[in-house]
Amino acid sequence: MTSASPDAGDPRARVAELRPLLARAAHAYYVLDAPVMEDAVYDRLYRELADLEAAHPELITLDSPTQRVGGTPAEGFTSVEHRIPLLSLDNAFSIEELEAWYTRLLKVLDRLPEGEAPRPALAMVGELKIDGNALALSYREGVLIRAATRGDGERGEEITANVRTIQSVPLRLPLAQPPAWLEVRGEALIPDATFAAINAERTERGEPPFANPRNACAGTLRQLDPKVVAARHLDFFAYTLHLPEDWQPGGGDPPRPGDQWGSLQWLRAAGFKVNPNAELLGDLAAVEAFFGRWEEARRQLPYATDGVVMKLNDLRLQADAGFTQKAPRWAIALKYAAEEAPSRLLRLVAQVGRTGVVTPVAEFEPVPLAGTTVSRATLHNADRLAELDLHSGDTIVVRKAGEIIPEVVRVLPELRPAGARPLELPSRCPECGSELVRESGEAATRCVNSSCPAILRGSLRHWVSKAALDVDGLGSKLIEQLVDRGLVRAITDLYRLDAALLASLERMGEKSAANLVAALAASKQQPWHRQLYGLGIHHVGEVNAKALARAFPSADNLAAAAAETPERITAVFGIGAEIAQSLQQWFHTPANRDLLAALAAQGFSLAAEPQPDGEGRGAEQPEGTLTGKTFVLTGTLPTLSRREAQDLIEAAGGKVTGSVSKKTCYVVAGEEAGSKLSKAESLGVAVLDEAGLRQLLSG
Repeated sequence: MTSASPDAGDPRARVAELRPLLARAAHAYYVLDAPVMEDAVYDRLYRELADLEAAHPELITLDSPTQRVGGTPAEGFTSVEHRIPLLSLDNAFSIEELEAWYTRLLKVLDRLPEGEAPRPALAMVGELKIDGNALALSYREGVLIRAATRGDGERGEEITANVRTIQSVPLRLPLAQPPAWLEVRGEALIPDATFAAINAERTERGEPPFANPRNACAGTLRQLDPKVVAARHLDFFAYTLHLPEDWQPGGGDPPRPGDQWGSLQWLRAAGFKVNPNAELLGDLAAVEAFFGRWEEARRQLPYATDGVVMKLNDLRLQADAGFTQKAPRWAIALKYAAEEAPSRLLRLVAQVGRTGVVTPVAEFEPVPLAGTTVSRATLHNADRLAELDLHSGDTIVVRKAGEIIPEVVRVLPELRPAGARPLELPSRCPECGSELVRESGEAATRCVNSSCPAILRGSLRHWVSKAALDVDGLGSKLIEQLVDRGLVRAITDLYRLDAALLASLERMGEKSAANLVAALAASKQQPWHRQLYGLGIHHVGEVNAKALARAFPSADNLAAAAAETPERITAVFGIGAEIAQSLQQWFHTPANRDLLAALAAQGFSLAAEPQPDGEGRGAEQPEGTLTGKTFVLTGTLPTLSRREAQDLIEAAGGKVTGSVSKKTCYVVAGEEAGSKLSKAESLGVAVLDEAGLRQLLSG
């Protein structure tokens, strides 16, 4: 089931597609304050349009989105004219584009060297590109008289009453001789922790959460009640200064700046909050180093950023460089790889997992996302596929969920090619041809043929994985050979393989074969909780398998509880009715009972080691100092690995999970702790370092 991507076709047709799409997105963003397209997506589509117009100048029209700065101010607020236009910045998406901009700047300033002479160094100021909302602040005799949004760059919305509630915006400047007028540009923002708290409150009230901090900030600034704005604790960073030509400082006032670096110092001295991460950079190499350094460091900041801004430091050279119709020539925004990006769908494939679940997977033109190039993303199930309304050749928007897992966010139907056909899951398994089944009330579509090669391969990969039986040397390629040749039809067949047979397989030598046979034999000694996890029972993950193995010291004991007293299972800390029902179904299936018998015949104990005080006490867990406590680990601890810390916590009766929620008791944080630490702080979850954990363990 595939669909090829359509050819790019006539540039005129593509331009006709892009212009109305970008115009609608700009109207929703600037006028309605209800964005329908993320910045990264808009930037890429805008760049595509600009490139097409550059290659075909005859296609440029006055109403093209590339021929104006922004949109019209929204109705309902007073429209005001900016004393000095508040223009956007041109964007660069790579070091090569940055260097091309630098070359253009040298040319405009008539400093481009001849021949092979090195390019002259121009001092730059590097600033973080805060993902917020641009504001223009107007002061008269040192007193704030007006605050306005960017609007279309020439006119914006007056929101003075709301901006006055931002504590980091001074209402009166502490200057001995304030200028007759002063224009300050900067960025309003909502810190990540505040954003999380706002969304938690909105969810509790049944209101839809904001998509990101920038949207939350924009919505806050347009509130009609300043009290609501004050309650949301916005912040503000100032970054640009405009002074009248005749201003002279009074005693103790900062001197009139002659460069951008001096402007930042002036703003700080005048009572404005200036981002502390700006740097004065002597040449292009320093600029590139600044950009590279913040690509990862920005993730530790308490607010969102999506790039860095480079500005020519010397204000006289800025004036010489001047402006284009849309942006200053002396500054550029250098953006990091997009967290979201558009791409063209190439095909839809159906992937069969180890439990028989058939997952639709989108394969698309490769795009860079969060530091890697991605070309595949799961669509989860038939419901999600129908919700997206995916058609052959669609333009899709892709992102990395949690900056790790690629996913398709939505489809852009405006760019759908003519005659595109809707896509859906097949009715038969792509691996074995069996009819697929979807039970009432379930989201998953399944292949129920237990002999399906895809199910068998998945089960084998899970069984030998590190967290389960940890069989070194048995990778996916070898498993495929064993299954495809009919040498392994069940897990127990692995333990009937001999070295001579294995050595005859592709990429297997005698030594590798002997080592694998030894690893398989050693896996029989793995503890009961690993054997239980390796069985691949639905909903029984690594953490739950440990809890169940402590409470039920053998497969027979657990099977009896599942069949006769499931309440003993749900009495285990962290185990709910869904897991109990899954265990009940698994042990009730004859093929699974046969698997347990075959494993026992192969020498697996399927039981815990006997304890000095006799057999376990059923669902009563061993008491410990951390019994009933849930932990999350993040970052690097000084002396403990994450596995060692988890083992200590679990040995003391605690539970370790992978995500922070209101039910989390403690977050144990080490160096380079990431978003889990931020979420813990926003939810008020207690945070421990390694010393604090050890103290807790000691009781």
